[in-house]
Amino acid sequence: MPQTLLAEEPAEQVEDAVSFLPIRTVANLTGINPVTLRAWERRYSLITPRRTPKGHRLYTNDDVELIKQVLDLLDQGISISQVKPLLEQPPGQQKATALKDTGDVWKNYQQKMLDAVEKFDEQVLDSIYNDALSLYPIDVLNQRLVLPLLRIIGERWKEREAAIAEEHFFSVYLRNKIGSRIHHLNQRSSSSEPLLMLACLPGEYHEIGLLLFALTTVNFGYRVLILGSNTPLEQLPKVLQQKSCAAIVLSGSARPTRGLFDGELSKLVKNSDVPVFIGGNIAAKHQQKIEAAGAICLGESFSAGLRAISQLLKSVK
Repeated sequence: MPQTLLAEEPAEQVEDAVSFLPIRTVANLTGINPVTLRAWERRYSLITPRRTPKGHRLYTNDDVELIKQVLDLLDQGISISQVKPLLEQPPGQQKATALKDTGDVWKNYQQKMLDAVEKFDEQVLDSIYNDALSLYPIDVLNQRLVLPLLRIIGERWKEREAAIAEEHFFSVYLRNKIGSRIHHLNQRSSSSEPLLMLACLPGEYHEIGLLLFALTTVNFGYRVLILGSNTPLEQLPKVLQQKSCAAIVLSGSARPTRGLFDGELSKLVKNSDVPVFIGGNIAAKHQQKIEAAGAICLGESFSAGLRAISQLLKSVK
């Protein structure tokens, strides 16, 4: 079953269950969708939560720590099917064994999705994507499957003209898929959760990276306000007057427009009473100029970027 619905098992009063956590709480703590947690339990016996009399799952703090160990292995590229044997090994041996296994599962997913894209078969493409989505956290899925696929299809565009249609087909599929999930999760989020304003820098017309980051963001419990590609920075303070945002996150990979850093970006930082973060390739290439303008550079990892944002927002409360 795909992670299309962020299903929630209701809290329930049970005797001596003060130290136990319902599945939605565990999902918020770890960023792992409840559907994925159930799949790990049902298909791979990774976690065995207790059950209330009505069958609702309850997790301990030890379960949460175990989930974090699983995430560490998945971040290395380990397939979910091979995680359990690694967990039974001493930590020092886990990494050595894990390195022998990285990559194959993602190459298989990539090849299957490429075949579906070449045939313009949206049904098969969606089935493969949903299968991966049911087993892996969204940030791992983005880093290991979606972003590499975008790079591969982009390279094909340069090599043969027919690949242009393939790239357009896949991009439209992603926008529809990611957009619907973002909308769904945004609607389910509490109004008390922090709202992040997301936009592409001026001159940046490719918004898939921004949408992938947005999907990771809402999966971690934030709400997002997405302004899309090629956004004039002088418009953002006006948006802040209408919407109470905790931060602004900008994305870019294209060559910066003239006067971006010491002009538009510097003015935005001065005219905003919230932190301004920059992600994407532009952050790595122009870190000094971005920081001189008063903005904060994020790394290329979506999850690491979110952790940096969370830490800063907690420190300014």
